[in-house]
Amino acid sequence: MASENNPTSISRSGRLLINCAAFVVVTAGIRAANSLFVPFLLSLFIAIICLSPYLWLQKRKVPTGVALLLVILGILAIGSTIGTVVGASVNSFANNLPRYSAILREKTLLITELMANAGFKLPSVPLTETLGLDEPLQLIGGFLGALGKVLSNTVLIILTVVFILLEASSFPAKLRVAFQSPETSLNNFDKVHENIKRYMALKTLVSLGTGFFVAIWLLILGIDYPLLWGLMAFLLNYIPNIGSIIAAVPAVLLGLIQYGFGSALLVTGGYLVVNFVFGNMLEPRLMGRGLGLSTLVVFLSLVFWGWVLGPVGMLLSVPLTMTAKIALDSNEDTRWLAIMLGSSKQP
Repeated sequence: MASENNPTSISRSGRLLINCAAFVVVTAGIRAANSLFVPFLLSLFIAIICLSPYLWLQKRKVPTGVALLLVILGILAIGSTIGTVVGASVNSFANNLPRYSAILREKTLLITELMANAGFKLPSVPLTETLGLDEPLQLIGGFLGALGKVLSNTVLIILTVVFILLEASSFPAKLRVAFQSPETSLNNFDKVHENIKRYMALKTLVSLGTGFFVAIWLLILGIDYPLLWGLMAFLLNYIPNIGSIIAAVPAVLLGLIQYGFGSALLVTGGYLVVNFVFGNMLEPRLMGRGLGLSTLVVFLSLVFWGWVLGPVGMLLSVPLTMTAKIALDSNEDTRWLAIMLGSSKQP
C-alpha cells in the first residue's frame, strides 16, 4: 500500500541506490586504473595553477605559442628542481634508513632502562615494538618513493598540461555551441574554476613559505636532508590540519637520532612557529572564510583519496573534495550533500 500511495519516495530511494551503486563502480574503476588517473589529475591541477599566468601573457599580446612555451619552461624548471631534490635525497635517505632505525631503537632502549630504574612498571612487550618509532621513517621513505615514481612520468604530465592549456581558452566557446542555454553550465564551470584556482594559488604561496622557512630552520640546526623535509612541508601543507603534523614527524625523529632530545624539541618548536604564522595567521587572511569543509570531511577525504589514488591522492584530497562540493552546491537536488560536506560555520 505504501508503494502505491507514495511513488515519489520510492523513486527517490531508487535513484539514491542507483547513484550509490554508480559511485562504487566508478570508485573501483578509478582505483583499478590509478596509474592512468594519477598523472591526469596531477596534470589537471598543474594546468589550473598555470592557467592564470598563461592567460595573463596572452592578454599582454604575447603569442599563444610563446606564452605556452614560457609556462612550460617554468614547469620544467620547477619540476626538475623537485625531481633532483627528491631523487638524490630519497636514495640517500633509503640507504641510511637502517642506520637511523638502529640508533632510534638504541635510544628507545635507553629510555626504557631509565624509566625502569625510576620505578615505572613497563609492559612485557619491548617499548621499541609497542611504540614503533621507526615506522614513521619507513612510511615517509615509502611515500617519497611512490612520489618519485609519479614524477618519473614527466613527459606524459607535461604533454597533458600543454593540451589542457590549449583547450582551456576555447572551452567556453565549445559550451556555447554545444548547448542551447549554456549560461548555467558556464556559470558553474566559472565558479568551480575560480574557486579551485584561487585555492591552489593561495595554498601554493603559503606552502612555499612554509617549506622555505622549515628548510632554513633545519639547515641551521644541522638536521640531515633539510631540503627534502622542506619539500615535504611544502607538499603536505596542501593537506589541512594533519599535513603539517605528518611533515614534522621525520624531521623531529632525525633531530632525536642525531643530537638528542634538545634538538628534537628545537625542531618541534620551529615547526610549530612556522605553521602557526603561515597556517593560523597568514592563510586565513588570504583565504577569507576558508574552504568551507568540515574537519571530519577533510580527514575522511584524505583517507579515501589516499586509498583510491595513493600519495598523490592524499595531496589532492582537499581540491578534489572541494570540487565535488562546489559541483554539488550548483544543483538544487544535490545541494543538501554540499551542506553536509561543509563546516558548521558556513553562512
